[in-house]
Amino acid sequence: MTISHLARRFATSLSRQPPSANDEVWAETWLLPSEIELWRRLSNVDRRHAVLVARRFLDRRPAADRAEVAGSLLHDVGKIEAGLGTFGRVVATIVGPRTDRFQAYHDHEAIGARLAAAAGSDAVTVALIEGRGRAAEDLRMADEV
Repeated sequence: MTISHLARRFATSLSRQPPSANDEVWAETWLLPSEIELWRRLSNVDRRHAVLVARRFLDRRPAADRAEVAGSLLHDVGKIEAGLGTFGRVVATIVGPRTDRFQAYHDHEAIGARLAAAAGSDAVTVALIEGRGRAAEDLRMADEV
């Protein structure tokens, strides 16, 4: 991740506004019912970010299937286990995995993949959340804009 990406992400994290109703409906059309439960556990900030990333992902990969788009929407779902707000995430990014919560933040891809698998997500979705699979590079690029 670049400094400019982190700075933009920080700036957009200062608002606690939820995604628009249209964005929520759009996102949930791509998700299985059990994935919607995970989606709704994400913070407003993370759901807004996920919609932006998923839309950029579809721009890069217009033929993406439901499982791939679900992976793009849930790519940060593992961060819910860290329980960190914006400033805690900044500190975790700077100092590294020095505490259990900071470690969970840094391990969010593996944690998110585990949560998605437990929720019955498609193997393609789980792999994408974990940063693997045929669409992983497209997701990385969509997330780092």
